Amino acid sequence: MIKILFICHGNICRSTMAESVMTHLLSIRHLLPQFQIASAATSREEIGNPPHRGTVQKLREVGIPTVPHRAVQMTRQDYGTYDYLIGMDDWNIRNMLRITGGDPEHKCYKLLEFAGSTRDIADPWYTGNFDVTYDDIVEGCEALVGKLFPSGSF
Repeated sequence: MIKILFICHGNICRSTMAESVMTHLLSIRHLLPQFQIASAATSREEIGNPPHRGTVQKLREVGIPTVPHRAVQMTRQDYGTYDYLIGMDDWNIRNMLRITGGDPEHKCYKLLEFAGSTRDIADPWYTGNFDVTYDDIVEGCEALVGKLFPSGSF
């Protein structure tokens, strides 16, 4: 089983959107039973809160179910549990490394790295633009699926 944890600052916008998008992409390819997909925050600000209404609205607009979710904080133990810890921006990566105490097994990535980009995924909490965030998340998740199944072997 491949275990993926998507991570952002509060775990109500980007990481929950990525969790829902990746779950959907794997589900339509009949691959979901091979995966454990989750999301978490690097901060405690939103712990216990549901996904942001903008995330829910955008996912509804494109026909992707929002996974049942309440914000949780990433822990040091997550490093041993997950195969991929995927942050949305450089700030998330710095905080992830602080929480985990480093990345000796090279499990920490920025989502758009899989698409060959160093760009951050903008935080729609600040930008208000859930469309751009969604497009970037889909790009990164599709590229991640491509990395995991290189020749379309799904």
